[in-house]
Amino acid sequence: MIAAGLRCPITARIRHEIWVKLMGNVAFNPTSVLTRATLAQITRDPEAAALARNIMKETEAVARALGFELPISIEQRMAGAGAVGEHKTSMLQDFEAGRPLELEAIVGAVVELGERLDIPMPHTRTVYACARLLAQSQTKASSRPA
Repeated sequence: MIAAGLRCPITARIRHEIWVKLMGNVAFNPTSVLTRATLAQITRDPEAAALARNIMKETEAVARALGFELPISIEQRMAGAGAVGEHKTSMLQDFEAGRPLELEAIVGAVVELGERLDIPMPHTRTVYACARLLAQSQTKASSRPA
């Protein structure tokens, strides 16, 4: 893959890298659906960026409780997302296309782990609840006869 010009780092700590990816997905995906904002817009807006950081802190607390030290900081994760630019998250793309959202697999799973570990997750829970309700409304609207 590297010979083909693709970035393909090798790591012995793949689960740590998965948590880094998950930290961003939990923060950015449902927020983008609720706001229709790109990664750049979320990271540039002071209130949306603060919300994303708080969700990342809650997700990081779950990862740490499970024994994972994340190899990058929240600020590095925010900077990386902002550098991607005017990109729509996959969840926002799914929402706009009327496809089901992967809320349970991405956000619901982390909320459930947080509950089991007694980790408070007020920011994550709030965004999750709002995005879930929006997704349910979209499903009902698309199943109505025309």
